Amino acid sequence: MVTSRRVFRRYFPLIFILWILFVLYPNPLNLIISVQRVLNFDVDPGAVEFMLNDFPSDPVAIEKAVLARIPYRYDWELYSMPWYCPTIEEVLERGEGDCKARALVLASVLEAKNIPYQVRSSPLHIWVDYEGKQETSIENAQVEFYQYDPETGERRLQIPDIGLGKLTNYWQQQFWTPMPDGRKALLISGLLALIVARVILHKRKTAQ
Repeated sequence: MVTSRRVFRRYFPLIFILWILFVLYPNPLNLIISVQRVLNFDVDPGAVEFMLNDFPSDPVAIEKAVLARIPYRYDWELYSMPWYCPTIEEVLERGEGDCKARALVLASVLEAKNIPYQVRSSPLHIWVDYEGKQETSIENAQVEFYQYDPETGERRLQIPDIGLGKLTNYWQQQFWTPMPDGRKALLISGLLALIVARVILHKRKTAQ
């Protein structure tokens, strides 16, 4: 019993983090797979071949058409997890998705039409860059931390320039607000239980 208490106290930060991960990702493999998919961004021109005739040749117009065709939906709503990178087949089957899903479809269409592009990522967003694309507040070189060029295979990392307030607001909007109430309750109750247990053990140790 004493050994268990010592283990709990010693590894409390790890247990705290593991509880958060368990609530957000009951199957941790989904998070690992998503990270791998974002790093490799496995586009599939063949999967979007059936819709190519619906898109023009200008990349700016193509992006507008893709955004119209794939309405924005949170990963919580579609996949019951806060952050998930789907396959192109999953996106097309659901017909909805967040920035990762839309970027995957856009990149696939551009590749099918032999239009050069790069995939860029920030802590806030994932987007597809191409010649003639206009920068926005969330799609620019300052906020970018990862870039992948499928034509050359080049990958580049950099430190993004993003204010803490903007980052906090984004995470609240994207991950906390659409999170199901039941999952919020499970997360908070579990964390409170761990904190209470840690305080009780600390008081017992001090009293000895």
